[in-house]
Amino acid sequence: MIDRLLALLILVLMLGAPFGAALSLTGDLLLAFVFLYPLFMSGIWISGGLYFWLVRERHWTVGPQAPPPELPGNPLISILVPCYNEGRHVIETLSAALAQRYPHIEVIAINDGSSDETGAILDTLLEQDERLRVIHLAENQGKAMALRMGALAARSDYLVCIDGDAMLDPDAAAYLVAPMLENSRVAAVTGNPRVRTRSTLIGRIQVGEFSSIIGLIKRTQRVYGQVFTVSGVVAAFHRRALQRVGYWSTDMVTEDIDISWKLQLDHGAIFYEPRALCWILMPETVRGLWKQRLRWAQGGAEVFIKNMRGIWRWRWRRMWPLMAEYCLSVLWAFSLALSILLWLLGMVVELPPHVRVESLAPPAFTGLVLAMACLIQCGISLLIDRRYEPRLGRSLFWIIWYPLAYWMITLLTTLVSFPKVMLRLRRTRARWVSPDRGIDTVDRK
Repeated sequence: MIDRLLALLILVLMLGAPFGAALSLTGDLLLAFVFLYPLFMSGIWISGGLYFWLVRERHWTVGPQAPPPELPGNPLISILVPCYNEGRHVIETLSAALAQRYPHIEVIAINDGSSDETGAILDTLLEQDERLRVIHLAENQGKAMALRMGALAARSDYLVCIDGDAMLDPDAAAYLVAPMLENSRVAAVTGNPRVRTRSTLIGRIQVGEFSSIIGLIKRTQRVYGQVFTVSGVVAAFHRRALQRVGYWSTDMVTEDIDISWKLQLDHGAIFYEPRALCWILMPETVRGLWKQRLRWAQGGAEVFIKNMRGIWRWRWRRMWPLMAEYCLSVLWAFSLALSILLWLLGMVVELPPHVRVESLAPPAFTGLVLAMACLIQCGISLLIDRRYEPRLGRSLFWIIWYPLAYWMITLLTTLVSFPKVMLRLRRTRARWVSPDRGIDTVDRK
């Protein structure tokens, strides 16, 4: 309860700081932060992405001509696939997992109380490949519990975790495990998810998101040392690191964000491996996209509330940039909401001049700079990521629209999720439901 009271105080300060600035100075100052913060973050992401590429990626050989990574000692890799009502996709998911070029693998499918034909399909597949193992849970326990059961059953210390609708590239598992063999401090490695649902505008725009936004963010965060979250759809973990932090939390909406923070607070490192490709399905309806992003935002808010009291100790100073970045993004969302409110009020009542927001449109020069930053960001992300997806250029038209959509989605989900998490009196076990998997027709590459 104390954590939630502190979070409520922080929310009041977030609202009060820009509101006080608007009262004591001008509404223009509020708008300056609203427009300049995205520009500042874009500059950070561009710089971090370029640095990551210059120092690391440009030396890599990628594509069909690239030799598979060599793993010293040829350790066993356990691929965990939690499944809940994945009857339509589980065959191709497990087929791709079993088709890894690295031979020393086992695949563990965890049927988390599915109500469709998933269990029967898994039992049929079990007879076709001795490397496949199946765990049936009597009822839906949630993804975190399914992963925990899979980890306890695994024979390997190196766990590659993917969703029940994801398709691993042939060398993805080896690429994910290699950093953990090279550096004992690496607790987890996050892969490079690529969207394969592109039959609608929403699907095509998300292709741009995973390149021009998420890919650059992951590279940038890896440059300054900490990653906000591994990708829940494709990531690898060292089992000893998971044991130290108590595995995945079963009461968190997004288990991937929570486990990322737990591992890094335990002084484990998280790497980003762009060569570990995984082809994923994403929502292609507004309703599906909203539910997914609201869950992501709620998960971030839960982790913020959970860690905000103790994270300020000097031993966890490397996590401060992540906390500061999150706080600024929340502050931006409420600042924009306040700006819109003042603008609307100014249309119906006479506000003092120093409070009034005359227009929500950016100044001409600021708008031009924002547009240029957007184009530069999209262009750089395209040049970097087209090495992994050669036909990515066909999505360029849709990529350039995504930054605007990204900030609007961030605004709305933050405004809804942050108060929702703070006002929830107690946490319960997080169970999943079948998400929007997009339209049936998919374009893998």
